[in-house]
Amino acid sequence: MTLQLAANVDLLFTEAGDVPARIAAAADAGFTAVEMWTTSDRDVREIARVASDRGVAITAIIAEPRTNITFPDTDLEVYYDGVARTVERALLIGCPRIITSGGTGYMRMKRPEQLSLVADIYSEIISRTEGSGIEFVLENFNARVDHPGCLLDQTRETVQTARKVGSDRFGVLYDLYHSMVEGEDPGAELAAGIDIIRYLQLADVPGRGEPGSGRVDWRALFETVRASGFDGTIGLEFYPTKATPEALRYLLSVFSG
Repeated sequence: MTLQLAANVDLLFTEAGDVPARIAAAADAGFTAVEMWTTSDRDVREIARVASDRGVAITAIIAEPRTNITFPDTDLEVYYDGVARTVERALLIGCPRIITSGGTGYMRMKRPEQLSLVADIYSEIISRTEGSGIEFVLENFNARVDHPGCLLDQTRETVQTARKVGSDRFGVLYDLYHSMVEGEDPGAELAAGIDIIRYLQLADVPGRGEPGSGRVDWRALFETVRASGFDGTIGLEFYPTKATPEALRYLLSVFSG
């Protein structure tokens, strides 16, 4: 597999209209892959039809419902059922991957216990979805700006937690934006977790806008990604400060160059 970009159609090509129209617009712009957030509130059959007709792969969706899985009063059966239904929708639209998270930290439980519980929960999900072929990836967020209170804010803890699940259908989503906001070195994090990092996302720092809107050296960062050996998909999960075609111009030039 070669390194590819997937446009996030919750954030990009919104000028085109609804999600199926955004997928078509992404195809017109030369994209062969897109990602999206929710599917429970959308016409997944129409999404599947347009994606198939336009030759666009849907590379990732989010597990629903999003919930505080480590909180003592959380009904995990509700979460497990929601994930099972997310798997059904993923299969319908031909999406191979579902994004998960560690939820919010719980102040009355020690951190190692919470991390162990997260690993146990996703081990159970892997068991319950045996035979589906769907891969799950665990994402950590930055707690400094966007997600204060999140449990998983450090990439290496996320990598360690994913390894405890111990399944070839469970890996890590490494978000370059969240990592850099937390002050991490992408080269070091990729080197330490490349065996289990299955998916990347990006945005510029600061601001979470398109590459070129912040201060990241994107030519150097893409060289770092390629040098790490990662050759999968990079989701474009940024909030554009310009219309989509203009917001993508710099990114596409440095990615291809």
